[in-house]
Amino acid sequence: MTKRLLTISQDQAWLDIVSYGRRGPGQRGRLGSANYEAIARTTGNIPEVMVKVTGGGRNIRQVRDEIDYFGRNGTLEIETDDGERLIGEGIPKQLIDEWNLELERLRGASPYSSKPGRKAPRIVYNLMFSMPAGTPPQKVLAAVKKFAFEKFALAHRYAMVLHTDQKHPHVHLLLKARSEEGVRLHITKPVLREWRQAFARYLRELGVAANATDRKSRGQTRPRKKDGIYRAHLRGESTHMRARAERVAADLLHGKLTPETARAKLLKTREEVRRGWKAISEQLIVEGQPRLAEDVSRFAAALPPVRTERELIAAALVARAGRLRNQDQSKTR
Repeated sequence: MTKRLLTISQDQAWLDIVSYGRRGPGQRGRLGSANYEAIARTTGNIPEVMVKVTGGGRNIRQVRDEIDYFGRNGTLEIETDDGERLIGEGIPKQLIDEWNLELERLRGASPYSSKPGRKAPRIVYNLMFSMPAGTPPQKVLAAVKKFAFEKFALAHRYAMVLHTDQKHPHVHLLLKARSEEGVRLHITKPVLREWRQAFARYLRELGVAANATDRKSRGQTRPRKKDGIYRAHLRGESTHMRARAERVAADLLHGKLTPETARAKLLKTREEVRRGWKAISEQLIVEGQPRLAEDVSRFAAALPPVRTERELIAAALVARAGRLRNQDQSKTR
């Protein structure tokens, strides 16, 4: 099956902190102004964008559910790639018909996709573009509109909708997996990384402070959740997270947490990140950027402590127990 490998633009800097730290002093290239700006945003804790594939559909029923989900069952306005604005009942059928998704389903029903353990290819992708609370929602939508036009116009059909019912404003972009020329879209990690950079760049053009840095370079250790778990967690309905919390609570009740092999890996990654930031600080001094080098050193020294997911859950449970205890004490006074 032919796949469309998206071209990754080279005009934006992406500094791999760990890889940079592994190079010897003579192997480190000049950072330059684009990287100076990226480093300043990161050390200045500028809000980070999120671009995530949160689902899609491998058959017509799933596609219909996706459209109902992000359109909130016809209550929100959906804007399509041709500028049409849709709201109300019947939108799933309209998009399925206009995008010829029944034909896509038949194309995906190959002998290979029916093999045990092999899933049928997605007919559509559901991409989510998100920013932290306080970001103007309409600017998030405007940035996604520009992103979608630049990346997919006249190639892939798409539709989008703005969600403001949660603290963080976000836009869902439903994207047809196969282009109008019949080539399937293949979304890789480097492509998602470049999309994050582009989304952040379009937000900055609108006057919104936005950055796109990898999580480990910022000291983030909580693992990303699968699509279903992530959605359920946002709704407060995640049975996975509830089960995790119950297991941690049981460990705390017995006086200790079960050791995790993940911690050693996290500690190793953290040390590599610190070495990378140290190498960047040294290079900045060489390039005549002492103030930015100081910012890098302070940022690296202030990275949050390494904690596994279980340790983070345990800390949250202990904090919650403390708040409840304080409330009970205040009531009895």
